[in-house]
Amino acid sequence: MRILKDFLKAFSVGSLVFIILGVIQYANGYEFTSVRELLIMFLYNQLYAVVLYMANAYYFGFLLEKFPNQVFKTKNLLKGIVGGIFVTLLGIFFIRIITEVLIEGRSFSEFLAAEKVAYYYISFIISVVVTAAFYTYYYYRNKQQSIVTAQKIIAGTASAKFDALKNQLDPHFLFNSLNVLTSLIEENPEAATRFTTSLSKVYRYVLEQKSKELVTLEEELNFAKLYMSLLAVRFEDSIVFTMPEKLENPQAKVVPLSLQLLLENAVKHNQVMPSKKLYITISEENGSLIVTNNRQPKQVLKESTGVGLRNIRDRYSLLTERPVAIKNTQREFRISIPILGENIKIMNTSQTFISEKKYRLAKKRVEKLKGFYLHLTIYLLFVPVFIYLNYISRAGFPWAIFPIVGWGMGVTGHAAETFDYNPFFGKNWEERKIRELMDKDE
Repeated sequence: MRILKDFLKAFSVGSLVFIILGVIQYANGYEFTSVRELLIMFLYNQLYAVVLYMANAYYFGFLLEKFPNQVFKTKNLLKGIVGGIFVTLLGIFFIRIITEVLIEGRSFSEFLAAEKVAYYYISFIISVVVTAAFYTYYYYRNKQQSIVTAQKIIAGTASAKFDALKNQLDPHFLFNSLNVLTSLIEENPEAATRFTTSLSKVYRYVLEQKSKELVTLEEELNFAKLYMSLLAVRFEDSIVFTMPEKLENPQAKVVPLSLQLLLENAVKHNQVMPSKKLYITISEENGSLIVTNNRQPKQVLKESTGVGLRNIRDRYSLLTERPVAIKNTQREFRISIPILGENIKIMNTSQTFISEKKYRLAKKRVEKLKGFYLHLTIYLLFVPVFIYLNYISRAGFPWAIFPIVGWGMGVTGHAAETFDYNPFFGKNWEERKIRELMDKDE
């Protein structure tokens, strides 16, 4: 389907180019002698259009895959321009082999001996203009998509934080802990004191970490150990809990309270009794934290909603491309959460967040300016080239006006976008369009 769509687009572009060239030739006094001549010219034109369009389209697709959301950065844009020129020239050379060797019947050696630069520049100029137009189109489309994605991330972060707060500690855990405490006060006051101290530490940790995006691996594992000590008092020796004694990188980062959700899920969904002990293990493996427990599901009428696991997945998806992996078998439930590098910054205060946001905006502004100045420089360099090629072609018609004016309009649009000037579409229109696109995607 993609090949068919690209072919139809190439055919449409080729037809448009053929009409424009036909008008230029007619304006210069050229007359077509027969329908057959016109058809042959059209087929040759379409051969150039399809091959060059498809070659550049797939090269641009390659750039999009290799540099996702970064194609229009200065370094990648230069790679795209140089690569596009190379692909275009190679495509023209390939087409000329088809037309001269396969269709006209010349030998390959004769073809190479007769080749001249003049055979390439008209096709090359047309290809450059068409490619520049498509790059401009994709640039503005990419910009709109980036704005929508940024708004979605902001909304998703707020939603994930809200869900995280709702699921920080299961209310049932609190009620069960208070019941255990009540029993301990009568049976073992000393144990009740230790239990109360641990319970207060658990809730202190929750309050301290609720506004953080990330915490150190050491902090989270210490909290998990404390949390499991409370469950051990409640279930006595029915839970066997093991965790690594030494960490590869204690200062690495994880999402706060993610282990609590996983540990609570293990207890909530499995039978825990002396005859059916629950074995929970936390380990490190290939840059991930693995939480494993044996499966002995409770006989419940209501199935799990999966809110806790979805919450963890959503929070990690906002921070890294590495997925939260789940493996569920008849005997074992295993979940792997990414351990993030310690260089990832934690935004604890609104001031830090504002500072980071200002830096990102300033950096984005500089990238936009660099991109525009690069575009303007390339345009100014090509203007005399177009004029010179028009002169040596002796076409009798100033065809160079078309690429110069067309590309100039693209540069003008790029300048208006870079310097935030738009006489037709103000900020209110842009905000309405963003909301419309976000609602449409939802």
